Amino acid sequence: MTDVEVLVAGLGVHGSAAAYELALRGVDVLGLEQFGEGHSRGSSHGRTRMIRRAYPNPVWNPFVERAFDGWARWSAASGEELLHRTGGLYTFRESTTMQGPGCRLVEDHAEMARLMPGFQPPSGYRAVHDPSAGVLEAARGLEVARAGARAAGAELVFGETVLSWRQESERCIVTTDQREITCRKLVLSAGAWAGHLVPELAHLFEVWRIVTVTLAPGQEPGQVPQLGCFSVDRPEGLVFGIPDADGNGFKAGVDLGPVWDPTVPATPPTADEIAGLTGLMQQYVPGIRAEVVEAVACLYTMTADRRFVLGPLPWAPAVTVAAACSGHGFKFGPALGEAVADLVQERPRPELDFIGVQRRLTTQQEDQT
Repeated sequence: MTDVEVLVAGLGVHGSAAAYELALRGVDVLGLEQFGEGHSRGSSHGRTRMIRRAYPNPVWNPFVERAFDGWARWSAASGEELLHRTGGLYTFRESTTMQGPGCRLVEDHAEMARLMPGFQPPSGYRAVHDPSAGVLEAARGLEVARAGARAAGAELVFGETVLSWRQESERCIVTTDQREITCRKLVLSAGAWAGHLVPELAHLFEVWRIVTVTLAPGQEPGQVPQLGCFSVDRPEGLVFGIPDADGNGFKAGVDLGPVWDPTVPATPPTADEIAGLTGLMQQYVPGIRAEVVEAVACLYTMTADRRFVLGPLPWAPAVTVAAACSGHGFKFGPALGEAVADLVQERPRPELDFIGVQRRLTTQQEDQT
């Protein structure tokens, strides 16, 4: 039997961030991850991610600001440069609700070319320009969170699986494949396995297999300032692109994929998938060589409205869930870790009700009446 103040189940970026932020506050933290450190079974692996202020609803804006502040805080604490500002163009054909501080509509393709010379948007498309968009050093950021958590006193254990949990009185009892643990508070940040650990919320989640491809670094068409972050909203799925910043290579993917069982390892990208994606990369970034240095599959845990599920469970208030980040959650790593730490310490965060667990339950009850 192990006894700890807070147990964090799942050490992707959000679980690691929660462990880091809690440990910085002097909380006794144990983090558990079922796979090995550096595994590729979830959605936190890979070298880079996109960060942007352009979002489809202004309700996100304060949380996005906390994310930018959080990455600056982690960079200062670690001495690592974790965010490269590149600007971004997010293109669409019909209409968009994309907005954010400093963002503006661009309809003239000549102006798009001036802002991002290496990007070729489809004919007839307009764009939202986000000057704050950039590239996150995702792998370095994840390591900063884990190293910071350990340095602040947290214990992070890999290769130990949470099998079940229950709340008894004001404590939780967690059973793993190796032991039984009691804790005052439990954080469930299990990504694609969230529905397994909280069956009452499983109907909210759908897990997708998503493929990304990275091309050889050092190619001028794919580097800043020729290229920044971009997306192309197509009926066949949104294409997103992340430029080659600091030698990481030009990376792209399509925000659509087959529904997947997370207990089955995601199959590696096929030759057809790689060829299809590199073809899109060459279409939108003319002159880029399709020299693939990495092709990977990851798991997105999606909700119907692409909003997260965050907060304490009403029937088990000692348990906080941080789940379903719908393909755009990595950028919120520091902010979400900070939010989880606040909720665990019972500090109110009403501005996050728009992604709260209670909102989901209320909506569900309204749908049934």
